Amino acid sequence: MNEHDNGRNTRGAGIHRRTLLKTTAAGIAALAMPAVLTRPVRAAADVPDMSSVKDAKIDWKQAKGSSITIGVTPAGYFDNLGALLPQFQELTGINVRLEKTPPGEIRQKAVLDLSSKTGTWASHAADPMYYPLYARNNWIDPLDTYLGDSKLTDPEWFAFDDIVKSWTGATSVDGKPYGIPYDGETTLQIYRTDVYEKLGLKPADTLEEYVSNAAKVNDPSNRLWGCALRGFKGAGQNMYIYPSLFEEFGGKWFNAENQIIVNGKEALDALEWYIDLLTKYAPKGVENWNWPDIADAFSQGTVGSYIDANTSAAVVANPEKSKVVGKIGFARWPKGPSGRRVASIWNWSFPINGALSKEDKAATWLFIQWAASKEVQAATSYDFPGAYKRLGVNRTSVLNSDAFKKLANGIGDTFIDATTASLEKDTHVDWRPRVPQWAAIGEIMATAIQASLVGQAKPKEALDKAQEKIAGIMKG
Repeated sequence: MNEHDNGRNTRGAGIHRRTLLKTTAAGIAALAMPAVLTRPVRAAADVPDMSSVKDAKIDWKQAKGSSITIGVTPAGYFDNLGALLPQFQELTGINVRLEKTPPGEIRQKAVLDLSSKTGTWASHAADPMYYPLYARNNWIDPLDTYLGDSKLTDPEWFAFDDIVKSWTGATSVDGKPYGIPYDGETTLQIYRTDVYEKLGLKPADTLEEYVSNAAKVNDPSNRLWGCALRGFKGAGQNMYIYPSLFEEFGGKWFNAENQIIVNGKEALDALEWYIDLLTKYAPKGVENWNWPDIADAFSQGTVGSYIDANTSAAVVANPEKSKVVGKIGFARWPKGPSGRRVASIWNWSFPINGALSKEDKAATWLFIQWAASKEVQAATSYDFPGAYKRLGVNRTSVLNSDAFKKLANGIGDTFIDATTASLEKDTHVDWRPRVPQWAAIGEIMATAIQASLVGQAKPKEALDKAQEKIAGIMKG
């Protein structure tokens, strides 16, 4: 536990619902990644056999007749889950409807639903940064009681500890799980192996080497730029990248007095590194680029390297759209001046709405347990008979399975090694400050970073202004 964990619960007391809804409405991270396109879609009736879920020593029919709605985003990994729902409904007698809402809106709708206790969504694809807010207000149920109830859960079959620990950590508050991850990611260095080999380069071990590689690759006269990072403004856009740099330069979000500090020397060094790299070696307009723009540019052969979610491999390795298939390498996020690697992590997870009836809570838990099970994770990934194969599987056993490795090796033979090393060694759940005010903090910092990148403000002035605003929010 680090220094700011101790005060997490007290920091949420002053945040106003109006402020929160305003910031969420501004549209935070749209991290939805499509899965791998490998073959044509087939009929839903072809979905794989998952009869082994019946091995769980629980009564799957105990909430028969319930009807629940789950909020999800319009993304391939939830489409795959939806294709399997008839099997869940036959297994349990529970009717489940997936309601699709864009990522930038799902947070706002969830906050409205939870805070008004209408119970419209039994569960939803939740942003891990919102769990402190949800838990602080008792809007969702802690899940340790569900995990420990033998009527509802067979712990040996469900194997909660098999789920990637950094992701369950990100959906826990004060040591209690509040959400079960369904799909997640970590962030890697992705590079062109043919370009690097031609120039005699290796993937960067440090941020300094990353700059050096970008300078050598950069050749705009031949439409090849050295690198790209997310420049688009948003808590999950440029603020998906900057917090990792901040910590790699030695930054800490909270000082010894438990006050958030965003304008110290480390913050300025990280911001100036980010600006210097992108203004010298990234394509013009990168300040408006999000992950799909970067992945598209890389797949068209105009960017030599980028640092982003491992699941963006689904785009750059798509043989129907990418020109660099077979020329893609993956490596861990380069170390910063502090000697640390700090990869960004993310997942979509399912909580239980605290406003539900007891029977609907049981039905929702059965759905969550089923969706997060090893069987469904495999069936929505390498075993899915349709065109898209999920890469963001939630379980260590699935990531290490021969079937998943076979799928991943088609993308690049270093993909699995880089992903697992990053998940095991380069991540921690507090790489962004997990406080109820995060939505507002993220937006303020995102504005300061982009204003600096486009030259509208000097970096120090932008950070000082952000510090003033954030300090006011933290005081409530």
